[in-house]
Amino acid sequence: MQEPPLSSAAPARHAAVAFILVALGIDAVGIGIVIPILPELVRRLAGLDRAHASIALGGVVAAFALAQLFASPVLGALSDRFGRRPVLLASIAGIAANYLLLAWAPSLGWIYLGRLLAGATSANVATASAYIADVTPEALRARRFGLVSATFGVGFVLGPALGGWLGAIDLRLPFVIAAALAAANLLYGLFVLPESLAPENRRPFAWRGTSPVAALRTLAADAVLRRLALAWSCQWLGLGTLQTVFVLYTGARFGWGPPQNGMALAVVGISGALVQTLLVRPVTQRLGERRAALVGYLASGASYVVLALAPAGWVIYPAIVGNALGQIAVPAARAMVSMRVGPQRQGSTFGALSVVEGLTAIVSPMLASALFSVFARPDAVPHLPGAPFLLAAAAFLVAFSTIRGLRRLSI
Repeated sequence: MQEPPLSSAAPARHAAVAFILVALGIDAVGIGIVIPILPELVRRLAGLDRAHASIALGGVVAAFALAQLFASPVLGALSDRFGRRPVLLASIAGIAANYLLLAWAPSLGWIYLGRLLAGATSANVATASAYIADVTPEALRARRFGLVSATFGVGFVLGPALGGWLGAIDLRLPFVIAAALAAANLLYGLFVLPESLAPENRRPFAWRGTSPVAALRTLAADAVLRRLALAWSCQWLGLGTLQTVFVLYTGARFGWGPPQNGMALAVVGISGALVQTLLVRPVTQRLGERRAALVGYLASGASYVVLALAPAGWVIYPAIVGNALGQIAVPAARAMVSMRVGPQRQGSTFGALSVVEGLTAIVSPMLASALFSVFARPDAVPHLPGAPFLLAAAAFLVAFSTIRGLRRLSI
């Protein structure tokens, strides 16, 4: 028997939020597990040194983003037509299959295949955002989007530390554990996760509006969404840079391996979770979503400058804390997007925003890996392995300027 929609009862709304947070938390642990060891696996399969392996790693990250680019608007529109639950379950199944491919991949080509599969089914965050919007009044959305980010933070506390420890035992073991977590998440969703989108709020599915170009046109047609999308892309440029070269950077600069990187990424999760849990609500209530986003972008930009120029390994940790403060901008931006559109367009709008993420995630790893490859070589002049982080800092400055201009527009 089909689960009833949850848009009519307050207790059901709270239960739905708990369900989605648990599902995302398990996903985050699985994602965090593989971060410390994927660069090393790519390096070994490619048979290259760190500077040259960064290009191959950039391609692996870009493969995920390319698949996501074309799949996200389709999945977002499908969630508006058939509900959030089936799309979330399909996404989790794809993630589990991706980890299995990574666990037994005999060559770099299989790594690319796994990331393409994961990107094609990666609707978790976009569809979860629509799910939260379905069951949350506008006044509470920034806070609950903050809980989504905090849940990922908690997952990243456990995931990278566990991945670094398991990777030191066997480089493939973290992928096996991540696949098992994704499978458990899928079973949880099948038996527990209810639907959130009421039948009266669903709309017909049309292929015509699901291409990346059509999704971008939807955002570009609205002045506020256009600015928010630009700021969103700058934010993801920074994140894509961090994901692509952080492990390579710390290895080249400070000789860090999986245990040290796992610990640092666990601190990323702890500090991010604390910020999302303790600061998002009071900061957004006091400053409003727009000003909270401005504070976050400034903090992130400054942290990337510190990261790029760190003279010693311990300086990485203050930079991590500063970047965590910058995460205030994430739920604030999501809330501004959500409040701009009606209930019938939450899924398609967040799907369109995922297209922006996808485009940025294609460009950012290629830019970051190319900069690292050029400036991390022993004979580079100047020798500056942190150059990709300076690019990320510039992107956050653009995001700040873009959101600052919303003062003249109605959100």
